Amino acid sequence: MPLSHPRRSALSEQVIAALRAQITSGEWPIGSRIPTEPELVEQLGVARNTVREAVRALAHNGLLHIRQGSGTYVVATSELAGVMQRRFAGADPRHIAELRSTLESAAARLAAERRTEKDLKQLDALLLRREQTWESGDAEAFVAADATFHLAVVSASHNDVMTAMYADLGEVLRDWLREDVGEELTPETYMEHAGLLDAIRAGDAARAATEAARYPFLCRLAGVSSPAGD
Repeated sequence: MPLSHPRRSALSEQVIAALRAQITSGEWPIGSRIPTEPELVEQLGVARNTVREAVRALAHNGLLHIRQGSGTYVVATSELAGVMQRRFAGADPRHIAELRSTLESAAARLAAERRTEKDLKQLDALLLRREQTWESGDAEAFVAADATFHLAVVSASHNDVMTAMYADLGEVLRDWLREDVGEELTPETYMEHAGLLDAIRAGDAARAATEAARYPFLCRLAGVSSPAGD
């Protein structure tokens, strides 16, 4: 639907808000290329310069990345997520593992205490998807499925602040996992997650916390080991 045409600055803000909504809603997922400038002009009913200004603003805020000759891609779901990705891009991988272990352990403990039947059904489905992507051999699909499963565990804590913080760290954690998994899936980097889900289902907070806390370090150890076992 074409947007109304108030003064220029307000119109730019409208376009920025419209594009941001497409990103945060998942309509344009991370890694996807957004519509071209002419397509956005037609969709929004505004001038090319207004669209260009909005895209540049979102690129500056870290949500979009403009690749000359290729297009514009979604790289984060919020301004904070973009900041997180830039801030921690060069962080010590073990420090990322420690942060992940701390957050996920606390969330899993709460999830075991607060999970609903709806949460459990979602976790069952996401764990199955994780297994299927592993069997497919598609490393990027596996990274996405694994990250989605862990986010769902955090969401099952029903702590909105913790869930939002974990989501904003999402791309940092996915980058970390991509490095550990590598371009090809191998038996050395596989970790079953059924134990974590079983503990959450059983309401065993201590076991859920322990299971969640150990995964990041097991992953890191698998990622740094050489194929020859040296």
